[in-house]
Formats: sequence, C-alpha cells, structure tokens
Amino acid sequence: MRQQLLTIYERLFAVYGPQGWWPGDSPFEVIVGAILTQNTAWSNVERAIANLRAAGALTPAGLLALTTEETARLVRPAGYFNTKARKLRAVVEFLDQEYGGDLDRLFALDTATLRETLLSLYGIGPETADSILLYAAGRPVFVVDAYTRRIFSRLGLVPETVTYHDLQALFSDHLPSDVSLFNEYHALIVRHGKVRCTSRQPGCDSCPLSEGCVYPSPADGI
Repeated sequence: MRQQLLTIYERLFAVYGPQGWWPGDSPFEVIVGAILTQNTAWSNVERAIANLRAAGALTPAGLLALTTEETARLVRPAGYFNTKARKLRAVVEFLDQEYGGDLDRLFALDTATLRETLLSLYGIGPETADSILLYAAGRPVFVVDAYTRRIFSRLGLVPETVTYHDLQALFSDHLPSDVSLFNEYHALIVRHGKVRCTSRQPGCDSCPLSEGCVYPSPADGI
C-alpha cells in the first residue's frame, strides 16, 4: 500500500507539478482561509481575504477589533457570511481569552491536544482542523476531503462510505510522517479532483491514474 500511494503521488506530481499550498502570508491568514473555504470556491475566499486585508483584519487583534456584523460584511464574497463571521469571531475570542492573542502559544501544544482544542471551537470540524494543523502549524497531519474520497474510492482503495478517520489513516499509516509530502499530496489530490476526476464527467482518457483504476470510463458506455 505504501508503494501504491507513493506511485499515485508521483504520477500526479509528474502531471501537475508543485502546487505551492497553502496560499497565505501568515499562519493566521491560513486559519482564516481554512474557515472561509468551507462550502465555497477558493476564488471567492480570495475576495473575502482581500477585503479583510484592506481593513487591517488579517491578524488576531485586527479581526477581534471588528464586530461580527463588520466581519460578515467583509467576508460576504465567501458565502454563508454570517455563519463564517461567527466562526472567525469564536476563534479570535478563544485565542485572546486563553492565549493572550498569541498564536505561537496555541501552536506550542502537542499535535493531539491542539487538534482536540481546534475541534472544540465553533464551526471547526475535522477537515478544517487538520488543514490548520498541516498548513498553519506545520504538523504532519494528512488532510482529506471530498476529492480524496472520490478519487480513492474510484481507484478501489476505499469504499465510497469510508469515514474521515479511516480515509485519513490510509495515508498516515502507510506514508512517511512528512509535512512537505502531506502538504503536496493533498494539494495534488484537490487539483486532480478539479481538473480530471470530476464528479459528473471525469476525464478518464487523459487521467494519469487510469492504469489500474476500477472506475468505469464514460467511453465504456456505463
């Protein structure tokens, strides 16, 4: 399984190259992006982040200084703006009250405790928490998402009903515990899911993972 996963990574990397994830000028900006990207396209998140940057709100103190209503107005392009504004508010209030607004103090926690802490916050589920751990805190935690489930179930490596934990374990149990590898692998999976292994009309004919894939090609008439 280790070699199979590495071969998939190598094939994706050969086609798409390095992805340079996660786009963000600071760990806090990565946290903001991880929350805003829930249920929306990254292009919308970029517009919302640009609004926050212009308002001087891409720091814990800057965001804390805004009301929830002001934050909602700024992040409106990301959709679900009222809910996302409350999620952002919950994070900065927690950070202020428990760690004096110092993200480094929060990130000094061991990985298991930090993950549990993030999951205790309003609006942060496993995928968002693991994105923060990997991309903001630099922890070797593999992030899985809908693209991961789609691609690896089509490859026949997991069932479509696989749980988040079990799908994550497929990678963490068989790959080297390496931040750079986990970062690039997840980014490549997202790229492949958007470009070729799409939900409705996958580009099976040009897929670098077609060899050994059990998913029926549209060309098969299935």
